[in-house]
Amino acid sequence: MIVEKKIFEMPVLETLSGATIKQVRVGYETYGTLNADRSNAILICHFFSGTSHAAGRYAPEDVLPGYWDYLIGPGLAIDTDRYFVISSDTLTNLNAYDSTVTTTGPASIDPDTGKPYGMGFPLVTIGDFVRVQKALIDHLGISKLHTVMGPSMGGLQTYEWAASYPDMMDRIIPVISAANAGAWLIAWLDVWATPVRLDPNWRGGDYYGHPSPLEGLKQSLKIVTLQANHWQWANRIHGEAWAVDEVDPVQALANRYRIEAVLEGAAAPRAALSDANNFLYLIKANQSFIPGMGAGAKTAAEGLARIKARTLVLYAPTDQVFAAEWVRQTAKMIADAGTPVEMAEIEGEFGHLNGVMAMAPLGARIAAFLAR
Repeated sequence: MIVEKKIFEMPVLETLSGATIKQVRVGYETYGTLNADRSNAILICHFFSGTSHAAGRYAPEDVLPGYWDYLIGPGLAIDTDRYFVISSDTLTNLNAYDSTVTTTGPASIDPDTGKPYGMGFPLVTIGDFVRVQKALIDHLGISKLHTVMGPSMGGLQTYEWAASYPDMMDRIIPVISAANAGAWLIAWLDVWATPVRLDPNWRGGDYYGHPSPLEGLKQSLKIVTLQANHWQWANRIHGEAWAVDEVDPVQALANRYRIEAVLEGAAAPRAALSDANNFLYLIKANQSFIPGMGAGAKTAAEGLARIKARTLVLYAPTDQVFAAEWVRQTAKMIADAGTPVEMAEIEGEFGHLNGVMAMAPLGARIAAFLAR
C-alpha cells in the first residue's frame, strides 16, 4: 500500500492535570475505507519509539514499510478490504525530527513565546495521548470503534481507551503490554533516562539553540534496544564475534565486540531523528500509567474493572520489558470483572519485540477475533 500522512489539529487540549496546550498537532494515517455506517474502524496505537506508520509505504522506493505491514493490508489479518484502519502519532513522539512525524511536545514552538517549550511543556500522560486520539476519532465522525489495539505503549493506550471510554469499542487487542507493571518497570525506565540526564549538553532540558544531547540519547536508545530484545537473538545473530576481524577486544579497551557495535550503529541514526526531552516525557508518561486515568481511576484494578470490550491479550513469554506474569495478572483482573478474555503467546527470539516482528503466526487468530 502507498499511504499518505495526514495532520490533525486541535486548537486547545486540556490535559488530565488541568494544563492547557494550544495548537496541538499530530500526524495520522488511514488504510482501507470507512463503511457507510462508520462501524468498521480499527484504531492502532503505536509503541514507545514508534510512529503512526503502522503499514504501507509513503513512496514505492521506500526501503521499509510500516512496522505491522505484514498484518495490515488487503487480505491480511487486519484486512483493509474489510476494515478502516487509523493510526496516529502520539503527543511528545520520540521521532520529533522525522519529516514524516507530526507531534506536539517539548521540541515544539510555544505559540505564546515563539520559542520551543522545553521544560515549560506540561507533563502529559497516556490518558492525554488517548484524549487527542478521541478528538481525532470524533473529527472523523466515528462514534464507536470496531477494535482498539497496539503493541507495548500501544497496549497501554489500548487499556486506557477501554477503561476511559468503555462503550466506544467492541473489542481490544493489547499486545506485549501489562497495565500493572509497578516498581520494576518504573526503575528500568529511569535507567533508560539516565544517560540523557548525564549528558552535559542536556542542560536541564534547555538545549534548544545549543548542541543537542545526542550522545546521551544514543546511549539511552542502546539500553532500550537491548532490553527490548532477548539473549536468544543476541547469541544467535552475533555471538561473541569481534566488531572488526583481527581486532581482538581483549587487546585494548577501545576494541569492541560485534554486539556492541551493532547496538551503537542502530542507536546513532535513531538519536539523530529524536528529541531528548520528548524521550524523557514519554518515560514519565509510561511510569505514571494507570488504566482509566481519563475516567478518574486511581489503581490498575479499578481501571481494568471498567473494561467492557471483549479482549484478546497477546504476550511474549520471553518479554523483558512487560514480563509475562504481569500480563497474565492484567488479563485476570479484566476477566475477574466479568469481561471475556482470551490469551495467546507470541513465540520468537526477539523478546519484547516479538510483538512487533513476530506476530505473523497469530494472524489467523487475530482475523478470527476481529470477525467474531
